[in-house]
Amino acid sequence: MLISFSQQSEILKNEQLSVGQIAQIIFGSVATIITNTILVLAYVFLLLFYRTHIKDFLLRLAGQDQQNETELIIHGVTHVSQEYLLGMTKMSFCLWVMYGIAFSALGVENALFFAILCGILEIVPYLGNLVGTILTLLIAAIHGASPMILVGIVTTYATIQFIQGWVLEPLILGAQVKINPLFTILALIIGQLVWGIPGVFLAIPVIAMVKIMCDHVDALKPYGFLIGEIKHEKHESRFIMRIKSWFKK
Repeated sequence: MLISFSQQSEILKNEQLSVGQIAQIIFGSVATIITNTILVLAYVFLLLFYRTHIKDFLLRLAGQDQQNETELIIHGVTHVSQEYLLGMTKMSFCLWVMYGIAFSALGVENALFFAILCGILEIVPYLGNLVGTILTLLIAAIHGASPMILVGIVTTYATIQFIQGWVLEPLILGAQVKINPLFTILALIIGQLVWGIPGVFLAIPVIAMVKIMCDHVDALKPYGFLIGEIKHEKHESRFIMRIKSWFKK
């Protein structure tokens, strides 16, 4: 079947339009990411710059008779946010090292990139590391990775998640930012609805701050209990206690 010159020209025009549309979508996405990044940095800078002013406002709002309690709440919120950010940085670095070694040993292409991706996505609890691993699996499969490598990626994910949940999180993050899974997911959804991707990254530290405030106000303590993780009275395993003792030495 022969295609006439006019039909060929029409096909080329449609192809050019499709490429133009794709380029426009990519440009729009990149522009959105850059804009959101600049806004987040601007908000963080302004909050740090006006932190004393905001603290004085909260103290004045509380009144003279409640200033000591308000000081404790502000100190607790500040401490938790700092501990969370520092802990997540440490844990992401540990995950980068573990994923990097495992992916390199398996022979995954661009192992360092996928290790960093999985570590960064860990900021989003429960979902981030799963998304990172699925992306690694899909791209490795597209590049023709063998079934053994794909099984190795899944095994690596399961092993590192076990180490993260039973060793890294108790040692690095501690119990101060422990929010139960239900409210963690709700916080992520609300953060995404309110502020998109930046809201997802900020959702957990914000709800941890809310929990601290609830824990210090008598009328709000039930809500702090509701948000927090269920505390089991069972003793920790000897393995975890041994590792904790090593870090304390």
